[in-house]
Amino acid sequence: MPNTSANPLPRWRGFNLLEKFSAHDPSKSAPNSHANAPFRETDFQWIAEWGFDFVRLPMSYCCWSGPDRWRELDEPVLAQIDQAVDFGRRYGVHVCLNFHRAPGYCVPPMTPEPFNLWKDQEAQDAFCYHWETFARRYRGISSDRLSFNLVNEPHFPDDSTMSRQDHERVIRRAVAAIRTVDAERLIIADGIGCGTITCPELADLGVGQSCRAYAPFGISHYQSPWATWVNWADVPPAAWPGSWDYGAVWTRETLEAFYQPWRDLIAQGVGVHCGEGGAYNRTPHAVFLAWFRDVLDILRDSGIGFALWNFRGSFGVLDSGRADVAYEDWHGHRLDRKMLELLRAF
Repeated sequence: MPNTSANPLPRWRGFNLLEKFSAHDPSKSAPNSHANAPFRETDFQWIAEWGFDFVRLPMSYCCWSGPDRWRELDEPVLAQIDQAVDFGRRYGVHVCLNFHRAPGYCVPPMTPEPFNLWKDQEAQDAFCYHWETFARRYRGISSDRLSFNLVNEPHFPDDSTMSRQDHERVIRRAVAAIRTVDAERLIIADGIGCGTITCPELADLGVGQSCRAYAPFGISHYQSPWATWVNWADVPPAAWPGSWDYGAVWTRETLEAFYQPWRDLIAQGVGVHCGEGGAYNRTPHAVFLAWFRDVLDILRDSGIGFALWNFRGSFGVLDSGRADVAYEDWHGHRLDRKMLELLRAF
């Protein structure tokens, strides 16, 4: 059922670009990897040509700094981010900057941080310092072109690592720090529970919130090697409808219920966007297409835009490495035309 409340955020549609996802030396990485490399102008060009208008840049702060030197920021790396912002201007694509790895927090915790963003003063000081730097750097650029997505997927709340109160306190402090420098900047906060749980306690703050399109897990992460907590040998084959999700069986109706809290948040006047979604390349392609059509249909009816994870890579429309796709050649890349046309339809 279409949402009768207007979403304060535009229904942006696009992709995640991962060039700053990791701080590893790009000279030691595979040509198509995402390891502190410059962003590619052709990505913006093709995204715009295909009718999309949004990119999210999930970045590790270790690309330009580090936990032991967080007041030092590497100008050549920041200049590459400037270039991505300008690519967005050039091609009419909104750019959303995100700290996927922030001082004191990353999910999954690929390399442990020496401090905890949600509990430790130094991590919070570093977090705000870096966002203040970006706010100052991009002050004067319209929020129609640029937004800040504070930290990727805060985890499920608990007393030991991040309570709900901890999360609210840190987000409010970061928003205040940014607005001291640039009161007009559009700010987006991911939902807690890895982007699955709304934060109505932030409704008065005037920031958007971001959900995810990874449910059910038995489709989106089917046989993914990094989901080590799942014994995939015990999980039924991916199917839609009827997918496994930690014992539950999901259908279109389950998906509708999953997104209802986000529709309720829009009804409270809070803007919502889906910052990530998609499925790993081990999910049978026909299953993925059937499931994601329902996801996109629900998001569209809710007035919520989306950004696929990712553009190039194992979840993407280019170079995904699926065994059951008849790829097209696209300027030397392997294009999943069926996935692209599904995304364009919504």
